Amino acid sequence: MSLRITDQVSIEDWELTEQFIRAGGPGGQNVNKVSSAVELRFEAERSPNLPGPVKARLRRIAGRRWTKEGAVVLQVSSERSQTRNREIARERLADMIRSALQRPKKRVATRVSLNQKRKRVDAKKRRSEVKALRGKVE
Repeated sequence: MSLRITDQVSIEDWELTEQFIRAGGPGGQNVNKVSSAVELRFEAERSPNLPGPVKARLRRIAGRRWTKEGAVVLQVSSERSQTRNREIARERLADMIRSALQRPKKRVATRVSLNQKRKRVDAKKRRSEVKALRGKVE
């Protein structure tokens, strides 16, 4: 079973490691006994399914969740159920990779037209005249 990102990209099971840890928060005494939080680790740097530019964008998106070894580590403890936390972690990873797959649009340099510059200066002049007329009458 692999984690499907898009029709072309899917993450194999060997690239993902899950570790279940105890979660804080609500749950009463149960919280001290059951390891319901999940720590999902994706070895992104070693993944053959992601091209180089996508890895670079993923690194930027992941931020502090990116480790020195080149893995993305996600911790989820929002639900009381271990299986639900596991699903949420996988969904978050998939969303992160999907956003990294989108190529950013190239910025097109534009210039302000001379007419617009002239209009701006004229408006400033008019405004300064109005303000100058507010002074005390002699």
